[in-house]
Amino acid sequence: MSDINCIKHLRNKKGLSITKIKETLGINWRTAKKYADENQLPESKIKQPNGMLYTEKWGEIISDWLFEDSKLKKKLRRNKKALFKDLQALGFAGSYRTVCYFISDWENSHNEEIDKGHDRLEHPPSEAQVDFGVMEVVKEGEFVDTHVLVMSYPHSNAAFAVPLPSENQECFLHGLKLLFSQSGGIPRRIRIDNLTPAVKKVRSITEEAKLTDAFIQFQNHYGFEVQVCNPRSGHEKGSVENKVGYIRYNFFTTSPVMSSYEELTETLRAQLQMDRQRLHYEKEIMIEHLWNKEKGFLLELPTEDYPVFKEVEAKVNKFNEAKIDGTLIHIPKASNYPYIYFVLYWDKFLRLFPPMGKFY
Repeated sequence: MSDINCIKHLRNKKGLSITKIKETLGINWRTAKKYADENQLPESKIKQPNGMLYTEKWGEIISDWLFEDSKLKKKLRRNKKALFKDLQALGFAGSYRTVCYFISDWENSHNEEIDKGHDRLEHPPSEAQVDFGVMEVVKEGEFVDTHVLVMSYPHSNAAFAVPLPSENQECFLHGLKLLFSQSGGIPRRIRIDNLTPAVKKVRSITEEAKLTDAFIQFQNHYGFEVQVCNPRSGHEKGSVENKVGYIRYNFFTTSPVMSSYEELTETLRAQLQMDRQRLHYEKEIMIEHLWNKEKGFLLELPTEDYPVFKEVEAKVNKFNEAKIDGTLIHIPKASNYPYIYFVLYWDKFLRLFPPMGKFY
């Protein structure tokens, strides 16, 4: 560019002829003429793709297939050869190499698209936040507190909630299963605080948070990513923090009567579904409309159910009592055995007396 500027200067400022510029700079006459008298306008150097996959319907078809397959586990997705054969069945006349190049370009431009290039406060679709809250209910004529697991999708401001008897591992994982079912899919990323059922070691200055083995196994089955908040940093999951309070103070003017957890779960589901018929606090669009669009980014639910339980071995004291989740359970004749096995579920437990090997 500096050479072109020199030619322009000799021509316009010094008034030299094309021949004189040629002799002075030792360049070709046509080169001197081109840069001395012609306009040098900037041109885009980015080549626009113009193959049949970009100008015809085939590229759109492959893009739709790739987007749908991205919701599935990797082993269930079609490879390039399978996609090529499916295209051929529809009449595609191009080559396999052309399809491979297009798929590579698509993957490079869509790799973790919902996770990159977003401001933290904008919340990409299919990112959820999960936390426990406490809600007062009337059970068997008494006021008691029940734990409510809330999942919030900040992008659309949609939320789902499940009441549970405790915040232990079995209740947490069972609650997540119900929340996935209510959502109709699995969020690609879940942000949690340092919940004991999920986190066995909190984040430090030098190390990331470490998850429990049970939660990692659950995560692997459903395929979502986990982001653990910093200790004492509730603002990092402010959406679900607000939802916990919103549900507690807005859905029930008085403490609801709870005859069963299933009934209260359905009541909360209906309330939250009705709550989506309002404008988003910032985007001025109906939450239901935003949620319907966000659902398209969720991962598919697995076909195989995930069993949630925990097996523990408990010692028995001389009063025929064993401690389960910090609570002493009286079991007749239990002191006849040195220990008892328990299989814990979210709402019940089974006990096994060795060596008989029978559950009760």
